[in-house]
Amino acid sequence: MIILGIESSCDETAAAIVQNGNKVLSSVVQSQDLVHEKYGGIVPELASRNHIGNIFSVLNRAISDSNISLADIDGVAATYGPGLIGSLLVGLTMAKAVAFSANKKFIGVHHIEGHLHASHLQFPNGQFPSIGLVVSGGHTTLYKLKQRGCYEILGQTKDDAAGEAFDKGAKTLGLKFPGGPEIDRLAQKGDPSFHAFPRSQMPKFDFSFSGLKTSLAIYKKKYGTRHLENICASYQSAIVDMLVDKTLNAAQAHKVKSITVCGGVARNSALRKRFKTECEIRKLELYIPEAEFCTDNAVMIALAGYEKLKSGLSSPWSLAPKAYIPLLN
Repeated sequence: MIILGIESSCDETAAAIVQNGNKVLSSVVQSQDLVHEKYGGIVPELASRNHIGNIFSVLNRAISDSNISLADIDGVAATYGPGLIGSLLVGLTMAKAVAFSANKKFIGVHHIEGHLHASHLQFPNGQFPSIGLVVSGGHTTLYKLKQRGCYEILGQTKDDAAGEAFDKGAKTLGLKFPGGPEIDRLAQKGDPSFHAFPRSQMPKFDFSFSGLKTSLAIYKKKYGTRHLENICASYQSAIVDMLVDKTLNAAQAHKVKSITVCGGVARNSALRKRFKTECEIRKLELYIPEAEFCTDNAVMIALAGYEKLKSGLSSPWSLAPKAYIPLLN
């Protein structure tokens, strides 16, 4: 079964073709970083307009790179939420048009479910149940993954997502957008014990990062940005500690033997290193996708779509994009 996946929930326009849920025939991602850089964040209207300008070339490149034709595709999967409505609308409309015109099956995919499927490419025989941490610019949520397609939410951020804390922290420090990779780059040369930024103590498995952002702003106002590499390392360490500690606590509480980490922040080098170390100590299996499949991409949408289409599911042509929708079983 060959699936075309399309992803456009935020500012990446992506298309990919995946065979049998395990072989990537092509993957194309068009970033908009240069468009939004001068604003220090994503501008929804600009994101939507650039998706319109990019979607045809991205789709054509994905088909060309795969060395197959639309006639060979069995189904089309596209993100329908959550995300920016205008951005979602572009990719979803294109997916429907392709599926309808080529008489192919069509399925809408939840963006978070796509991220949770990303690790299946590299770890097809991963064990369940698993604790899943979805950590990105818009999401920081802990799930109990009972099996593929079966999720139980355990906790989530009560204010900002971890990715937003990275990006807004970088903006506070005068770094370029996107800020997360910049903090990671500078932190690798810094001392994480330079300054003790606060770690929020939310109940159970919930997160909070707004206080940490405020603490960084206060620090900068008082001391400036001297020792920038040390500041970045200390700030990053606080975020990593909160993410890792909550995830490990959830794994212990639910007596699971594996941890799945996905989303754009899963590319962070300190986070990956800390999870690897802690999981080795606790003899836990760790599933983190390769870096290119952590950030928004269409391979993960094709993977999730494959599972649904294989089981006989499909979506109506009336499926509408949704800015927010919970991830349900």
